[in-house]
Amino acid sequence: MRFLIRLANENSEFKVPYNHQHYLQGLIYRRIQAVNPELSLNLHRPKVPKLFTYSLFMTEKRKTLRGERYFIGKGKAFFYFSTPIAEIAEAFIGGLLKNPEVTLWNERFYVEEVKALAEPFSYSGKTYSTLSPIAVTTLKPELGRLKHYDLSPMEGEFYNNLRENLREKYVLLYGRAPPEDFEVRVLKAKPKRFEVKPGIFQRAWHLVFKAYGDDELIRVGYQAGFGEKNSLGFGMVKVDGRGGRT
Repeated sequence: MRFLIRLANENSEFKVPYNHQHYLQGLIYRRIQAVNPELSLNLHRPKVPKLFTYSLFMTEKRKTLRGERYFIGKGKAFFYFSTPIAEIAEAFIGGLLKNPEVTLWNERFYVEEVKALAEPFSYSGKTYSTLSPIAVTTLKPELGRLKHYDLSPMEGEFYNNLRENLREKYVLLYGRAPPEDFEVRVLKAKPKRFEVKPGIFQRAWHLVFKAYGDDELIRVGYQAGFGEKNSLGFGMVKVDGRGGRT
Protein backbone atom coordinates (compact mmCIF):
# COMPACT_ATOMS: atom_id res chain seq x y z
CA MET A 1 0.00 0.00 0.00
CA ARG A 2 1.40 3.32 -1.08
CA PHE A 3 0.14 6.84 -0.42
CA LEU A 4 0.87 10.37 -1.54
CA ILE A 5 0.42 12.91 1.26
CA ARG A 6 0.06 16.51 0.10
CA LEU A 7 0.46 19.36 2.58
CA ALA A 8 -0.19 23.09 2.44
CA ASN A 9 1.81 25.57 4.50
CA GLU A 10 0.30 28.61 6.15
CA ASN A 11 2.85 30.75 4.27
CA SER A 12 3.80 30.93 0.60
CA GLU A 13 7.42 30.12 1.49
CA PHE A 14 8.75 27.88 4.26
CA LYS A 15 11.97 26.32 5.48
CA VAL A 16 12.80 22.63 5.03
CA PRO A 17 15.95 21.33 6.78
CA TYR A 18 18.04 18.94 4.71
CA ASN A 19 18.22 16.56 7.69
CA HIS A 20 14.48 16.16 8.18
CA GLN A 21 13.78 12.41 8.20
CA HIS A 22 13.50 12.20 11.99
CA TYR A 23 10.76 14.82 11.93
CA LEU A 24 8.72 12.69 9.53
CA GLN A 25 9.46 9.60 11.62
CA GLY A 26 8.12 11.40 14.69
CA LEU A 27 4.97 12.41 12.82
CA ILE A 28 4.36 8.83 11.66
CA TYR A 29 4.79 7.35 15.13
CA ARG A 30 2.63 10.01 16.81
CA ARG A 31 -0.24 9.50 14.38
CA ILE A 32 -0.02 5.71 14.70
CA GLN A 33 0.04 5.97 18.49
CA ALA A 34 -3.05 8.19 18.50
CA VAL A 35 -5.04 5.54 16.63
CA ASN A 36 -3.41 2.27 17.70
CA PRO A 37 -1.20 2.52 20.83
CA GLU A 38 -0.49 -1.22 20.91
CA LEU A 39 0.80 -1.17 17.34
CA SER A 40 2.98 1.83 18.19
CA LEU A 41 4.59 -0.12 21.04
CA ASN A 42 5.25 -3.09 18.77
CA LEU A 43 6.91 -0.83 16.20
CA HIS A 44 9.38 0.36 18.83
CA ARG A 45 10.87 -3.11 19.28
CA PRO A 46 14.62 -2.83 18.66
CA LYS A 47 16.54 -4.50 15.83
CA VAL A 48 13.46 -5.68 13.93
CA PRO A 49 12.55 -4.26 10.47
CA LYS A 50 9.49 -2.04 10.86
CA LEU A 51 8.06 -2.87 7.40
CA PHE A 52 7.25 0.68 6.39
CA THR A 53 9.19 3.36 4.58
CA TYR A 54 8.73 6.92 3.36
CA SER A 55 10.28 9.38 0.97
CA LEU A 56 12.16 12.56 1.58
CA PHE A 57 10.04 15.68 2.11
CA MET A 58 9.51 17.39 -1.24
CA THR A 59 8.12 20.71 -2.48
CA GLU A 60 6.75 21.92 -5.80
CA LYS A 61 9.53 24.52 -6.01
CA ARG A 62 12.64 25.05 -3.93
CA LYS A 63 15.37 27.62 -3.49
CA THR A 64 18.76 26.71 -2.06
CA LEU A 65 20.70 29.11 0.13
CA ARG A 66 24.48 28.91 0.17
CA GLY A 67 25.85 27.71 3.50
CA GLU A 68 22.46 27.05 5.10
CA ARG A 69 21.24 23.74 6.56
CA TYR A 70 17.82 24.16 4.94
CA PHE A 71 16.20 25.10 1.65
CA ILE A 72 13.20 27.33 0.98
CA GLY A 73 10.11 25.48 -0.20
CA LYS A 74 7.40 27.09 -2.30
CA GLY A 75 3.93 25.88 -3.24
CA LYS A 76 2.59 22.55 -2.01
CA ALA A 77 4.70 20.11 -0.02
CA PHE A 78 4.39 16.34 -0.24
CA PHE A 79 5.91 12.99 0.67
CA TYR A 80 5.18 9.33 0.02
CA PHE A 81 4.48 6.57 2.55
CA SER A 82 4.51 2.83 1.86
CA THR A 83 3.91 -0.39 3.82
CA PRO A 84 2.76 -3.96 3.09
CA ILE A 85 0.96 -4.04 6.48
CA ALA A 86 -2.68 -2.89 6.35
CA GLU A 87 -2.76 -2.21 10.10
CA ILE A 88 0.15 0.24 9.82
CA ALA A 89 -1.41 2.02 6.83
CA GLU A 90 -4.81 2.30 8.53
CA ALA A 91 -3.32 3.69 11.74
CA PHE A 92 -1.05 6.27 10.10
CA ILE A 93 -3.50 7.48 7.45
CA GLY A 94 -6.35 7.41 9.97
CA GLY A 95 -4.26 9.49 12.36
CA LEU A 96 -3.47 12.04 9.65
CA LEU A 97 -7.11 12.42 8.67
CA LYS A 98 -8.20 12.62 12.30
CA ASN A 99 -5.73 15.41 13.02
CA PRO A 100 -4.68 17.06 9.74
CA GLU A 101 -2.75 19.92 11.35
CA VAL A 102 0.95 19.05 11.26
CA THR A 103 3.90 20.87 12.80
CA LEU A 104 7.32 19.95 11.42
CA TRP A 105 10.55 21.77 12.41
CA ASN A 106 8.46 24.74 13.67
CA GLU A 107 6.59 25.03 10.37
CA ARG A 108 2.83 24.51 10.36
CA PHE A 109 1.26 22.44 7.59
CA TYR A 110 -2.23 21.16 6.87
CA VAL A 111 -2.84 17.77 5.26
CA GLU A 112 -4.63 18.73 2.07
CA GLU A 113 -4.86 15.32 0.37
CA VAL A 114 -4.08 11.68 1.03
CA LYS A 115 -4.13 9.65 -2.16
CA ALA A 116 -3.76 5.87 -2.48
CA LEU A 117 -1.50 5.01 -5.42
CA ALA A 118 -1.65 2.11 -7.84
CA GLU A 119 1.24 -0.33 -7.70
CA PRO A 120 3.03 -2.16 -10.56
CA PHE A 121 1.61 -5.40 -11.93
CA SER A 122 5.09 -6.96 -11.94
CA TYR A 123 8.46 -6.07 -10.42
CA SER A 124 11.32 -8.08 -11.93
CA GLY A 125 13.21 -6.38 -14.76
CA LYS A 126 11.95 -2.91 -13.90
CA THR A 127 14.16 0.15 -13.46
CA TYR A 128 13.85 1.81 -10.04
CA SER A 129 15.01 5.14 -8.65
CA THR A 130 15.16 6.20 -5.03
CA LEU A 131 12.69 8.53 -3.35
CA SER A 132 14.88 8.29 -0.26
CA PRO A 133 18.45 6.97 -0.38
CA ILE A 134 19.33 3.34 0.35
CA ALA A 135 21.44 2.55 3.42
CA VAL A 136 23.35 -0.73 3.75
CA THR A 137 25.80 -1.41 6.60
CA THR A 138 28.09 -4.10 7.96
CA LEU A 139 30.23 -4.67 11.05
CA LYS A 140 34.02 -4.42 10.80
CA PRO A 141 36.65 -4.83 13.52
CA GLU A 142 38.37 -1.62 14.59
CA LEU A 143 40.70 -1.28 17.59
CA GLY A 144 39.51 -4.57 19.03
CA ARG A 145 35.77 -3.97 18.67
CA LEU A 146 33.14 -4.19 15.97
CA LYS A 147 32.09 -0.93 14.40
CA HIS A 148 29.25 -0.17 11.98
CA TYR A 149 30.50 0.58 8.48
CA ASP A 150 28.39 2.11 5.70
CA LEU A 151 28.72 0.11 2.51
CA SER A 152 28.74 1.54 -1.02
CA PRO A 153 27.48 0.06 -4.31
CA MET A 154 31.14 -0.29 -5.32
CA GLU A 155 31.53 -3.07 -2.73
CA GLY A 156 30.26 -6.59 -3.29
CA GLU A 157 29.06 -6.87 0.30
CA PHE A 158 26.57 -4.08 -0.40
CA TYR A 159 24.60 -6.41 -2.69
CA ASN A 160 24.86 -9.44 -0.39
CA ASN A 161 23.57 -7.49 2.60
CA LEU A 162 20.87 -5.82 0.52
CA ARG A 163 19.59 -9.26 -0.51
CA GLU A 164 19.76 -10.73 3.01
CA ASN A 165 17.92 -7.75 4.48
CA LEU A 166 15.20 -8.18 1.87
CA ARG A 167 14.92 -11.90 2.65
CA GLU A 168 14.59 -11.12 6.37
CA LYS A 169 11.67 -8.81 5.66
CA TYR A 170 10.08 -11.51 3.50
CA VAL A 171 10.21 -13.99 6.41
CA LEU A 172 8.66 -11.44 8.78
CA LEU A 173 5.89 -10.71 6.31
CA TYR A 174 5.05 -14.19 5.02
CA GLY A 175 6.41 -16.52 7.71
CA ARG A 176 8.10 -18.88 5.25
CA ALA A 177 11.49 -19.44 3.67
CA PRO A 178 12.36 -16.60 1.29
CA PRO A 179 13.25 -16.98 -2.39
CA GLU A 180 16.93 -16.86 -3.33
CA ASP A 181 16.41 -15.28 -6.74
CA PHE A 182 17.37 -11.59 -6.48
CA GLU A 183 19.89 -9.44 -8.32
CA VAL A 184 20.47 -5.70 -8.59
CA ARG A 185 22.34 -3.85 -11.33
CA VAL A 186 23.12 -0.23 -10.42
CA LEU A 187 22.91 2.27 -13.30
CA LYS A 188 23.58 5.50 -11.37
CA ALA A 189 24.76 6.14 -7.81
CA LYS A 190 25.10 9.33 -5.78
CA PRO A 191 26.18 9.34 -2.11
CA LYS A 192 24.33 11.36 0.53
CA ARG A 193 25.14 11.92 4.19
CA PHE A 194 22.35 12.61 6.68
CA GLU A 195 22.30 13.45 10.36
CA VAL A 196 19.63 11.01 11.56
CA LYS A 197 20.00 12.01 15.23
CA PRO A 198 22.08 14.75 16.85
CA GLY A 199 25.69 13.77 16.18
CA ILE A 200 24.77 10.47 14.46
CA PHE A 201 25.30 10.35 10.70
CA GLN A 202 24.30 7.87 8.01
CA ARG A 203 25.79 7.61 4.55
CA ALA A 204 23.30 6.33 2.00
CA TRP A 205 22.92 6.25 -1.77
CA HIS A 206 20.50 7.71 -4.25
CA LEU A 207 20.37 5.03 -6.93
CA VAL A 208 18.89 4.21 -10.29
CA PHE A 209 18.97 0.43 -10.61
CA LYS A 210 17.43 -2.60 -12.25
CA ALA A 211 16.11 -5.42 -10.05
CA TYR A 212 15.76 -9.00 -11.28
CA GLY A 213 14.42 -12.10 -9.60
CA ASP A 214 11.38 -13.31 -7.68
CA ASP A 215 8.49 -10.87 -8.13
CA GLU A 216 7.15 -11.38 -4.61
CA LEU A 217 10.56 -10.74 -3.04
CA ILE A 218 11.15 -7.53 -5.01
CA ARG A 219 7.63 -6.41 -4.11
CA VAL A 220 8.59 -6.59 -0.42
CA GLY A 221 11.38 -4.09 -1.09
CA TYR A 222 9.06 -1.89 -3.10
CA GLN A 223 6.48 -1.78 -0.31
CA ALA A 224 8.65 -1.91 2.84
CA GLY A 225 11.86 -0.36 1.53
CA PHE A 226 15.20 -1.61 0.25
CA GLY A 227 18.17 -1.74 2.57
CA GLU A 228 18.23 -0.78 6.23
CA LYS A 229 16.78 1.94 8.45
CA ASN A 230 13.57 2.23 6.46
CA SER A 231 11.67 3.62 9.46
CA LEU A 232 14.31 6.39 9.63
CA GLY A 233 13.42 7.47 6.09
CA PHE A 234 15.70 5.36 3.90
CA GLY A 235 15.16 2.94 1.03
CA MET A 236 11.94 4.04 -0.67
CA VAL A 237 11.95 3.61 -4.45
CA LYS A 238 9.68 4.23 -7.41
CA VAL A 239 9.46 2.58 -10.79
CA ASP A 240 11.41 4.80 -13.15
CA GLY A 241 9.83 6.15 -16.31
CA ARG A 242 6.14 5.49 -15.58
CA GLY A 243 4.85 8.98 -16.16
CA GLY A 244 4.84 9.88 -12.50
CA ARG A 245 3.51 6.64 -11.00
CA THR A 246 5.50 5.74 -7.91
